Amino acid sequence: MTRRPNVILINCDDLGYGDLGCYGSTQHDTPALDRMADEGVRFTDFYMASPVCSPSRAAMLTGSYPLRVGFGGRSIDNAPVLFPGQAQGLHPDEITIARLLQDAGYATRITGKWHCGDQPEFLPTQHGFDGWFGLPYSNDMGRQVWPDEGRPYREIMARLGTPVPEDAPMLTERPPLPLMVDAEVVEQQPDQAVLTERYLDDAIGFIRSNRDRPFFLYLAHMYVHLPIYVQDRFMQESRNGRYGAAVRCIDWSTQMLLAELESLGLDDDTVVVFTSDNGALIRDGGGSNGALRASKGTTWEGGQRVPCIIRWPGRVSEGRVVSDVANAMDLYPTIARWCGVDTPDDRILDGRDLSGLLSGGDGPDPEAFFYMLGGNIEAVRLGRWKLHVRKWNEERLRLYDLEADIGERHDVVDENPGIVASLLALLDAARLDLGDDASENVGTGVRQVGRVANPTTLTTYDSDSVYFMAEYDLPERG
Repeated sequence: MTRRPNVILINCDDLGYGDLGCYGSTQHDTPALDRMADEGVRFTDFYMASPVCSPSRAAMLTGSYPLRVGFGGRSIDNAPVLFPGQAQGLHPDEITIARLLQDAGYATRITGKWHCGDQPEFLPTQHGFDGWFGLPYSNDMGRQVWPDEGRPYREIMARLGTPVPEDAPMLTERPPLPLMVDAEVVEQQPDQAVLTERYLDDAIGFIRSNRDRPFFLYLAHMYVHLPIYVQDRFMQESRNGRYGAAVRCIDWSTQMLLAELESLGLDDDTVVVFTSDNGALIRDGGGSNGALRASKGTTWEGGQRVPCIIRWPGRVSEGRVVSDVANAMDLYPTIARWCGVDTPDDRILDGRDLSGLLSGGDGPDPEAFFYMLGGNIEAVRLGRWKLHVRKWNEERLRLYDLEADIGERHDVVDENPGIVASLLALLDAARLDLGDDASENVGTGVRQVGRVANPTTLTTYDSDSVYFMAEYDLPERG
C-alpha cells in the first residue's frame, strides 16, 4: 500500500509579500526558504481570505470564506479579530482540515498561534488536533506597555490608518498572555524571544514520535507579529533590526524542519506548505509587501497577497513559478486529495483542488476571488482584473489591471464599463450568498459562528504572582 503523505503547514504571522529572498527581498537572507522554492512551487498570486488574522486562519482551516463561517462584522461584535475572553469562536460543527485528517487516522498537532476562539469549546483540541502547544491569540494581547489603554479601539486603529465601526469594542488592559498545552495554561507572560525555538522543539518531537504513521503538523509562527522579541544570535545576522532577525529565525526553523525530515527518511513522503496569514504591517518600516499597495488590515493587494511555497519531492513540480490565482482556502481540498480523504459534501467549500496544477498540469478554470474585511465584501478579482467597491465606510468603484499594474496605481474604471458591470454582477451574487453588512444582506450560504453565553479570559493578572515579564516593555501592537 502506498504511504499517505505527511503534511506540514507553516503559517507565519504578518510576513509580507516582499520579505523573502525568493520574492525579491534585499533586506533579508532566507536561504532555506529560497532553497525550498527552488525545490518546489512558488506562487506569485496567492491570497489569504482576509487581511487580518482570525478570519484568515478560520478560512484556511475550513476551506471557506470568513463570512461563510461567521468570522466578520456583526457576527463577532464588529471586532476586526477575536480578543481575549470574547464569546465567539470557530463553531464546533465546522470540519477543519485537521479534523478531516484526524478522522482518517492521521496524527495531528498545532504548534503555535490559534486565534479562532479562546473559550474551551473553540480550542484546537476541539477542532481535530490531538495536541497543542502555543498561544491562543496574538502575542500583543498580553499585558504590555501601551499608552492608549482604556481608549476606544476604533480611535487607535483610526490613528494607524485603519478605521473600524463606531460600535467596535474598547481597547482595555489585557490579561497576562497565556501559553497553552492542550486546554491548560502552563505559563503566563512567557519569554517571547525563545518561544520560536520552543515551538521548533515541540514540532520536531511530534514528527519523531509519529515517524511511522501519517501526520499533519500545523506550525503557526508567532513571528513577525509585533512586539518582536528575538534572540541576539539572530540580531547579529540581521540587516533590518528586530524584524529582519525574526525573518531569519523563521528561515532557520524551516531549515531545521527540512533537515529533520531528511534525517528521518521522510523527505519524499512529506508535503511542506509555507505561507503567511496576511500581508506585512509596514507602518513601522520593518516589513515589506514589495511592489504591492498598502498593508495588513486592508483589501489592497498588500493586505492579502502573500508568499506561498509548496514542496513535495517527486510529486510537486521542482523550481516552478506559478502565476495562477490561488488562495489559502484551496489548501483544504488539495491536501485532502493528496491524503486520499473525501471533503465534506454537506456544506459549501470555497476552496478548489490544486493538486493537478502543483504536479505540473493545468489548474482549475479561473473563478472570482472576493476580498473581505469586517462584515463586508470590498473587492473582487477575476483573472487580471480587480474591482474595488469600498474601503471601510467609503463606497467607491476602482478598477485595476493587476497584470499591468501590480501596485494598483492606475484606476481604469472609466475605460472598461463592460468589465466593471460583469464584476459587479459577481459581487452582487456573492453578497447574497455570503452576506454583506453594508448592503444589509444576511447571506443564504452562511454558517453560524460559535458562541458561548458566559465567556471568561484564560488568565487573570495577580500582582503577587511571579511572571517572566509582568508587562512586556515594547510599546508595539500589530
